[in-house]
Amino acid sequence: MKTKEDFIEKVLYSEEEISKRVKEIAAKVSADYKDIKKPLLVVGILNGAVMFYTDLVRRLSVPVHFDFLIASSYDANSHSSGKVNILKNIDNNPKDRDILLVEDIVDSGTTMDYLITYFKTKGAASVKICTLLNKPSRRKVEVDIDYCGFEVPDEFIVGYGLDFAQHYRNLPYLGVLKRSVYSK
Repeated sequence: MKTKEDFIEKVLYSEEEISKRVKEIAAKVSADYKDIKKPLLVVGILNGAVMFYTDLVRRLSVPVHFDFLIASSYDANSHSSGKVNILKNIDNNPKDRDILLVEDIVDSGTTMDYLITYFKTKGAASVKICTLLNKPSRRKVEVDIDYCGFEVPDEFIVGYGLDFAQHYRNLPYLGVLKRSVYSK
């Protein structure tokens, strides 16, 4: 029986490298928000960001409120539709709140651009992006990324929350999926 690792072409970042980078990002976020008046509203973009989100927020030294959102501009075959749909909205009121959007990967930029505008129209005091991975080669809409784990090549990356057809999310590292898996 084949294991999930049999479908990985190469490991991009090990569990240890990811952990080190998450600690560095958490220190930067904590320093930037050290004088915050209200708890930072940290919004995890489900499902892919859940591992990164969890590791990040438990290392923040500033007060935080947790919230989650499901937004997508992709269809079932991982193709961008160009239209963002919010499938689950946050529970907290964003008005006058500093919001940190935590995403697994920013590629086209469509979803993040939409969410920044969305929260600003709802009266957020500020909206910043924190992403584990940045894939600028796929950018269709330019967005400012405030905190970034790693810049990655235009390859299909899975693990540490990122999936292909709901598989590979539980890998503790980030790896490149073999083309034969997703080009069928």
